[in-house]
Amino acid sequence: MSLPTKLDHCVIHVSDWERSNAFYRDVMGAEVVQRPTGFVYRFGVAQLNVHGPGVKAEPVARLPVQPGNSDLCFEWRGPIEAAIAHLDRHAVAIELGPLKRFGAKGEGTSVYFRDPDGSLMEFLSYRR
Repeated sequence: MSLPTKLDHCVIHVSDWERSNAFYRDVMGAEVVQRPTGFVYRFGVAQLNVHGPGVKAEPVARLPVQPGNSDLCFEWRGPIEAAIAHLDRHAVAIELGPLKRFGAKGEGTSVYFRDPDGSLMEFLSYRR
């Protein structure tokens, strides 16, 4: 049975707004949106809510997300070689890949790297 749901947002935690805003804007392609306290990172209709300096996770989170504690995959809508070149231009080291992985649309090719706090990031391309 399919329910009328889709992922709206998830939460990450950063330790330095300026550094993380630049990374998520320039490397990940996010629109950085200022909130009354802190920021969110938007990717079209999906969003990363961001906990960081000055943002309290309570009362909802029993165990707040910690910097470097996330693992996120982003679809790269192009060949994986373009993702690799993009990361290289931004001096972001690839930890693993390219290698075959399975995502929401099936088999693709991924590269893994880290954000400034150490959270694991993945670009996944479904192009053959």
